[in-house]
Amino acid sequence: MKNKLTKILVIVLLGYCVIGLINCKKPLIKNRNNQGKDIICFGDSITFGYGVSAKENYPTALAKMVSYPVINVGIDADTSVEALGRLDSDVLSRQPFLVIIEFCGNDFLRKIPIEITEKNIREMTQKIQQSGAMVAIVDISAGMFLKDYRRMFRKIAYEEGAIFVPAVLNGIITNPSMKSDFLHPNGSGYKIVAERVYRAIFSYLN
Repeated sequence: MKNKLTKILVIVLLGYCVIGLINCKKPLIKNRNNQGKDIICFGDSITFGYGVSAKENYPTALAKMVSYPVINVGIDADTSVEALGRLDSDVLSRQPFLVIIEFCGNDFLRKIPIEITEKNIREMTQKIQQSGAMVAIVDISAGMFLKDYRRMFRKIAYEEGAIFVPAVLNGIITNPSMKSDFLHPNGSGYKIVAERVYRAIFSYLN
């Protein structure tokens, strides 16, 4: 009887392991081997580099880690609504290999419904992919802060075949020595953001 129960437990555990492996399978990233030329960082003040000089923002730090030119098209205080309106001129008109999308902070502050943010990020992702480029979606949540956006970004990335860059501000937003104000990183903080972005994208770079 004991041996029979042991076998049943083993079979059940193996079943859970298989299910876990299936659920953890990485999504197929669209346009992985495209012919684009640049990495474009498309975002708000976190991408722009609020609180630091142009030499200390995260796209500048990222440029030192990759072989592609990195273009910063971040705009301070930008929302996903405004960003969608400038997608063609600031992103699609260039030759993107990879576009790194980072928005939601200002949507949250301006009380734009999360459903609208989701619609905008998804539309950006789809349009960029239709142009032939890869997309990475950056999550600026940390712990309970913006956790609903974290789930939303992960969902879009999985469903649309984009790279998900999780929790880039984790450990920064709660550390005064890493910030220039209550929210924005300082030079050291932006370097960590760049390192986290790089870890998420490096295996997809040619």
